Amino acid sequence: MAFRKFLPLFDRVLVERFTAETVTKGGIMLPEKSQGKVLQATVVAVGPGTVTKKGDMQPVSVKVGEKVLLPEYGGTKIVLEDKDYFLFRDGDILGKYIE
Repeated sequence: MAFRKFLPLFDRVLVERFTAETVTKGGIMLPEKSQGKVLQATVVAVGPGTVTKKGDMQPVSVKVGEKVLLPEYGGTKIVLEDKDYFLFRDGDILGKYIE
C-alpha cells in the first residue's frame, strides 16, 4: 500500500522484484551468496509517459500488475515502509510476460 503514496514521473515504472529461491527442488537450503539475482518483477505503479517532439503524449508500454523482465544492472532502489521497490525507465525494461 505504500507505493500508492508514490507516483512515478514521466516514463518511469515502479516495480517489486520477485524473491529469490532459498530452497532447491531437492530441498537443499541455499545461502544468500549462491542465490541468483532475480530479474523478474511485478509492476506496481507507472508514470503518465513522455511528451514527443510534436507534443503528443506517448504512454508507458506496461501496466500495473504485469510481470516484466528487468536488466541485470540498473534501476533506482526505493524503500517505502520497509519494503524494497525499484524505479526503471520504460525503455530499460526488457520485456513483459504474457499470461
